[in-house]
Amino acid sequence: MKLIFTLTAILLLPFCSGYAQQLKNDQAHKNNPYYSNTDTRKLNVSNAEWKKILPPDLYAVAREQATEKPFTGKLLNNNAKGTYYCAVCGNVLFRSDAKFASDCGWPSFFAPIGKDRVIYRTDNSYGMQRTEVICARCGSHLGHIFNDGPPPTYKRFCMNSVSLDFQPDGFGK
Repeated sequence: MKLIFTLTAILLLPFCSGYAQQLKNDQAHKNNPYYSNTDTRKLNVSNAEWKKILPPDLYAVAREQATEKPFTGKLLNNNAKGTYYCAVCGNVLFRSDAKFASDCGWPSFFAPIGKDRVIYRTDNSYGMQRTEVICARCGSHLGHIFNDGPPPTYKRFCMNSVSLDFQPDGFGK
């Protein structure tokens, strides 16, 4: 009997953790009138307005280009099948089948779900020349892109977990 319970718990764990994450996401977006997983219209919202709506850790990364500490993000070791969205506006960004373990300390993807989902900007901060990845819908900082990823793109979209929401496949459908 113990074995059956243990096996059942192991099989349900990914679903339960996905469910818990979704409940947390829903609560976080309760006060955000701009959040939508279906609306693709570009947003023009001031940082002052975002500061009223977003949690401080998300505001710091998304609107002030901060970076979360490596190996601490909630989605770093997420291996569930599903879709990643912008945590600020809900824009669909990545599919789980484009995620890979890069050992850099942040969730990494080799391609966005569509070329129109992100935009790129030169970032010369901290004495480095990098390419910043920004949400095409709300203009929020997501992370950076590097040329050391796996095939087929050889790109590594190194994203901050706090800038992403995850919805497991089959959830809310």
